[in-house]
Amino acid sequence: MNSYSKQLIDDEDIASVVEALKSPYLTGGNLVEKFQEDLAKYLGVKYCIVFSSGTAALHGAYVAAGLKEGDEFITTPLTFVATANAGLYLGGKVKFADTNYQGQISLKNIEKLINKKTKLIVPVDYAGNPCQIEEIVKLAKEKAVTVVEDASHALGSEINRKKIGTFADMTVFSFHPVKPITTFEGGAVVTNNKEFAEKLVRFRSHGIVKKSLWNQDMVELGYNYRLSDVACALGISQLKKLDFFTKKREEIASFYDEALKDIVGITTIKLPVEHKSSRHLYPILLDRDMLCSKENIYTELQEKGVGVQVHYKPVHKHSFYKKFIKESFPIAEEFYKSEISIPCHQGLTMEDAKKVVDILKEVIEKNRGCKI
Repeated sequence: MNSYSKQLIDDEDIASVVEALKSPYLTGGNLVEKFQEDLAKYLGVKYCIVFSSGTAALHGAYVAAGLKEGDEFITTPLTFVATANAGLYLGGKVKFADTNYQGQISLKNIEKLINKKTKLIVPVDYAGNPCQIEEIVKLAKEKAVTVVEDASHALGSEINRKKIGTFADMTVFSFHPVKPITTFEGGAVVTNNKEFAEKLVRFRSHGIVKKSLWNQDMVELGYNYRLSDVACALGISQLKKLDFFTKKREEIASFYDEALKDIVGITTIKLPVEHKSSRHLYPILLDRDMLCSKENIYTELQEKGVGVQVHYKPVHKHSFYKKFIKESFPIAEEFYKSEISIPCHQGLTMEDAKKVVDILKEVIEKNRGCKI
């Protein structure tokens, strides 16, 4: 089964982890600092603070930005639930802005939602494809609102050769196994703001600061969101290969762009020329007259060894959110109805990709012509 995305672990990665396991410090050692320094250097930012998960990193970023009970934050409904959940942890009120037809949060819809209660804007780089982050940051500065970019999909992505991670006030990355690089589970917040960085470091470790010798002081409420040295050893090794991974994903995606362009019944997402994507996902969109066959298409692809997935069920469609989100977001909902992610990752060979295309063509042809 060729899954839609997965990690690629080689002997160098394994050796790095084994070496860390043999060291005196499995957590709280030098490898955490090393991974943070390497990632900050790669991105071209001043500060990097790693966390135990991408969700923990989001939580930390929202705390550092000062989100509190009664504040509003704006994000997209087309994301994993963690993007919204992390704000609810703090008593924030989520306001969803509908997307465009590329799955990205709509700038004009953000503008409509900003008011005196807005504390944060949290755009998401869906599929690794950069959102309108430059325009969003400009709008946020005019309104004195903080931008936390959820770039969980987008490590290695760029706009005009400037890396994602350098635009927003804070940017969050995920190192879950299906992401561009992995630390088993893990995440990071990067920023150029010293105050945010210091707050994040405290929040990650119980709100404790070191005084002298054995003396520590808990100065605020924090969590145990630390990432281990063993995980960071894997991250250090994986980061060395990130550009290679991204290149491999782009080769697969470029092949798909060409091979799928003439298939009746589906469309693909076209990127602006100035955008470079990590290609975390490769979404295809079913035409409207194919939507009633989506379940058949999904099932048949899985049965034939093409490990597709759907990204994402809009957050407001989950039972928990239905209790208090009554609005509809028609473009995000239509996108969800039509989207299927096909395999695109660094472990996929070109021969694998050709098989995916052949099987996809066969399944689409078989299920063409349904009527809504």
